[in-house]
Amino acid sequence: MTTGTATVGPTGPGPARPSGAGQPLGPAGSAAAVALPPRAERAARAQEAADRLRTAAVEAVAVTWVDNAGITRVKAVPLGGLTHAAQWGVGTAPCFDLFLADDAMATSPAVGGPTGDLRLYPDVERAVPLAAQPGWAWAPGDRYTQGGAPHPGCQRLFARRMAAAAVGRGLSLKAGIEVEWVVALAGSPQEAPQYPTHGPAYGMHRLTDLSDYLRDVLRALGEQGLAVLQIHPEYSPGQFEVSVAPEDPVGAADTSVLVRHTVRAVSARHGLRVSFAPVIEAGAVGNGGHLHLSLWRGERNLGHGGSGPYGLTAEAEGFLAGVLDALPELLVLGCSSPAGYLRLVPSHWAGAYQCWGLENREAALRLVTGSTGERATAANAEVKCFDASANPYLAVGAVIATGLAGLDQRRALPPEFTGDPAAAEPGTVPRLPEGPAAALAAYEGSAVLREALGEPLYQAVLAVRRAEAEQYAAATPEEVAAAARWRY
Repeated sequence: MTTGTATVGPTGPGPARPSGAGQPLGPAGSAAAVALPPRAERAARAQEAADRLRTAAVEAVAVTWVDNAGITRVKAVPLGGLTHAAQWGVGTAPCFDLFLADDAMATSPAVGGPTGDLRLYPDVERAVPLAAQPGWAWAPGDRYTQGGAPHPGCQRLFARRMAAAAVGRGLSLKAGIEVEWVVALAGSPQEAPQYPTHGPAYGMHRLTDLSDYLRDVLRALGEQGLAVLQIHPEYSPGQFEVSVAPEDPVGAADTSVLVRHTVRAVSARHGLRVSFAPVIEAGAVGNGGHLHLSLWRGERNLGHGGSGPYGLTAEAEGFLAGVLDALPELLVLGCSSPAGYLRLVPSHWAGAYQCWGLENREAALRLVTGSTGERATAANAEVKCFDASANPYLAVGAVIATGLAGLDQRRALPPEFTGDPAAAEPGTVPRLPEGPAAALAAYEGSAVLREALGEPLYQAVLAVRRAEAEQYAAATPEEVAAAARWRY
């Protein structure tokens, strides 16, 4: 099977180029989408949010951002300070862009070390009381300079720019990120994990053993306004998964942060330790962070009703072809930890091969059409090779960037692969990078990602990934898994 994505040949007039095709993807392409609203407007919105949160007995607000190592960092303010934070921001250091998962720091010419300061602004429209942490609320944050300009290294603003680039073409996306985790009995982080439930994979045994816990997870997510689609035991011991309803790309990334934070808080209240790391134990099936997405023009799902494979329209096929072609470099953003490559192995439903297929759980890009009768709304694609060590804003933004590039170039998908690619003739289906070095080489060769991210963010990601790759280059799989186990 061919592994690249071919450009559609000019056999006739062909489809018209999408509105806005070829416009820049980088920071200048959608600056209005990330501009700070006027200060008075921010203050009014924050006051409305504070009044709403006060009725839920909230006393403090945790404002979070996710760094380039995939770790959620936080600054918190008392509820009475929320309006001030929305007007003037909360101080954060630029060097956070170079933190590694173990809190060491890389270096990059794009970041001035300990010098300088930024401002973290809470998105008060998304602020929500935390059901498992009475008295607390959460809001995602965006980072700007002290002068109010968008910080070029802000990952959430990057995702917002990419979503705006799609809107500039008359398109929108719906996305959702599956959250998988493992619960263990609380104990020393140095001890091997001990699981609170045993039994068959996906078995009712596990749900019964932890039914009170899972009920409380569902209750907390529901009280926070999240629409849960399903929750179930997964393959590995102590492993579960929850899926929530799709939303806009930035909203989906926000929700993945909130879901993980909620699961962690509920677990703590039940005396359990939780991990979202790509692998908990070397050799075991790990935690994915699968990204589902669909492309829309107005009210029409472009993954349905077209003349392409399984009803894809030309725009949806071009978008997915761009994503498929870019998967090696996308791993730098969607499989952030060196531990992710211990998960990304054949015949584990991890998407270790660069191919696509209808409902093929071994393909890195799985096409999902949904049940007959619901395909007009349900058709979507799943990026299976991503895991929960990823910064979700970087992951969704980068997928949009590469998808739009494929759409602009009118690419076509290569032939579909059915079955397990591990059983194919050697060399028939390409493996995705098996370690950080190969993924980094692909990333450094990606003009699309470099333009979309902008030089400061591109270089900061590169510095963090290089540093972590070097950090664990001589480590055994067991040491890599142990180092990541309780970081995520």
